[in-house]
This record gives sequence, C-alpha cells and structure tokens, in this order.
Amino acid sequence: MQRDIYTEEHEDFRATVRAFLAKEVLPHYDRWERAGIVDRSAWLAAGRQGLLGIAVPEEHGGGGSADFRYAAVLAEEFARAGASGLALGLHNDIIGPYLTSLATEEQKRRWLPGFCSGELVTAIAMTEPGTGSDLQGIRTHAVDRGDHYLLNGAKTFISNGILSDLVIVVARTTPEGGARGLSLLVVERGMPGFERGRNLDKIGQKAQDTAELFFEDVRVPKENLLGEEHQGFVYLMQNLAQERLTIAASAIAGAEYLVEITTEYVKQREAFGRPLAKLQHVRFEIAELATECAVTRAFVDRCITEHNRYALTPADASMAKWWATELQKRTADRCLQLHGGYGYMAEYPVARAFTDGRIQTIYGGTTEIMKEIVGRSLLD
Repeated sequence: MQRDIYTEEHEDFRATVRAFLAKEVLPHYDRWERAGIVDRSAWLAAGRQGLLGIAVPEEHGGGGSADFRYAAVLAEEFARAGASGLALGLHNDIIGPYLTSLATEEQKRRWLPGFCSGELVTAIAMTEPGTGSDLQGIRTHAVDRGDHYLLNGAKTFISNGILSDLVIVVARTTPEGGARGLSLLVVERGMPGFERGRNLDKIGQKAQDTAELFFEDVRVPKENLLGEEHQGFVYLMQNLAQERLTIAASAIAGAEYLVEITTEYVKQREAFGRPLAKLQHVRFEIAELATECAVTRAFVDRCITEHNRYALTPADASMAKWWATELQKRTADRCLQLHGGYGYMAEYPVARAFTDGRIQTIYGGTTEIMKEIVGRSLLD
C-alpha cells in the first residue's frame, strides 16, 4: 500500500540519512558492538550532516523544523539498518523538546549549539534501581541551598550514560511523596560528585552505552533548573507522547524490514528439494506478518499525522507504542524461526533484530503501563 504522509523533501532527507548510515555508521558498527559504545566522532558527523537538533530554532544551530515527519524518517532508517547504538532519536525527540520548550534563553545559548553540533551528547535520568516505570517512587533528591541544589541519589538503565555531557536528572525537590515535587535538573559532565558506574552488559543494543549514574552531594547551580521547580512530573507527562510515537515508528519499520528480508530468504532457501516459499505454512506465515505490518503501519502513520497537527492524545500514543512494539517482538520471533538454524547465527540480521528489539516493549513505558493508560482513558 502506497504511503502518502511524506513529501519529496522528506524523501530527499531519507536519502541523506541512508548515505550517512552507509558512510559513518555501518562500517564501524560491529566494532561499536564489541566495545559497547559508539565513537564520539559519529555524533560530530551527525551534527555536520544536519541530523541533530532538527526541531531546534536556526538561531541556535538547529534545523528549525517542527515537522515530526523528519524524526519519523530518521527512526525508520535507523531501524531498518539495525543501528540502534547511535541514539539520535533519544537525543532529538526525547531530550530535545525539554531543552527547546523549557530552557531559558541563557540556557539555550549555553546548550543548544553543542546539542546540534554533536559536541554535547545528552541523556535523561528517570529510572532508579527500585522504581522502574513508577516515577512517583523516585528517591533521588535535591535540597535547595540558596544559589544551588545539593543533589543525591542513583539512576540506572540510562541510555547514553557513558557518553553524555548533559544529563537531565529527575529529582525530588520537596519531601512529599507521589507526583508532587519533582524537578528537572541539568547535570553537566565534570561536576564534582557526579560519577558514572559500569557500562551495563545487555542482551541486545550492545553498541548503545547504558549506564548507572551516581550523584553524591553534587552542587547543581540554580541556573541549571529546567523549567519551574516542582513541575517535573507535568513536563514528563507532556513529552511522553512524542517519545512513545518515536518508539512506535522505529518498531513498525523494524518489523517491516524483517518481513522483507525473511521473504527473500524463504525464496532462496531450499528444504526437501524445493524453496521454503513453496510450503503453504511458510506462505501463511509471511501473509500474516505482512498483513499485521500493513495494518499497524496505517495506524502509526495516522498518529504521525495527528502529532504533526498537535492532536495526538496520550492514549493513542500508548496504543501505537504497545501495539507496534509487540508486533515487532512477534515478528522477530517468527522470522527467526523461518530462518531455522541460520536465524540463530549472530551474522544474520534477524538474530540481531531478535535481541535488539526486545527492549522496545519495556522502555518508554512497558506494554502493561501502555494498556493501563489506554484503559483509564476509556473507563475512568
């Protein structure tokens, strides 16, 4: 089915992204996987190519376009390439909106040019060892000391945790529990008391550095408060819809790519003297996967259109996220099965997709949390 959400300009941008991946990412990716981290030079190359800060105003070094379709193209092409390690979506689509919508003019001048050039890699620190998806249970706290906050606590599973130069830390700034009293503090590389733990050993997305972060009496200047004090929970809720849509766009693109390569594989691979594609069971499997992808693609594209006109609801974003990521998980499992023993070999793209994609139903809010959001929107 022909897609109709993109213009010629978007397709030109797609060609730019593919050229960037071919030159700056894919030749190095196996080495990054072994090292557990990407080269910082790749971030600088992305900045030079105009792939960072697409929505950042031009006066601060960005692309000046609020059109989310460019972000969707970026997510789709990185998913098809299997290059999750270079987390441009995290930087652009999850962290970028906090800086562009909440930062003061002074903060924008300080941070956004480096954000767009790749000189400042960013992360956001929400998850704690005992909280998971429960933001109301955050224990990291910051005490007001006049001209600064004294920050103490620990975070885990932080993407870009090793490479990051700016970390938006979600911390409690009042003693009350629950959603009240959370604030966003920007911690910068080199601040005394800010330490990084180990680069966590994951089953997939190995090129994506994911770390524990520790804060012990870190003096965070008041000038590094992002937005208003005690309003952090509100800000987090406002930005989660875009984060979940970005994940959904990546998930459906990844699933579609798996169906494509598996379709070609079963045409070539023979069993019992004939191609696998001649077996009815295999044809039915491919037919089911292709149909599920087509239906999901239609809904995700509609969500992208809705988001572009600022009409995407949290419930619809949650639907897109849980449905597309669960489809990606099922597709990877079934496509690996169709590859047989070769699907279990790391050199085959389906093997990496099987492990890399498994996190999609977890981060950005688990499938269970997504269903709870949808259910509340219908029943409360």
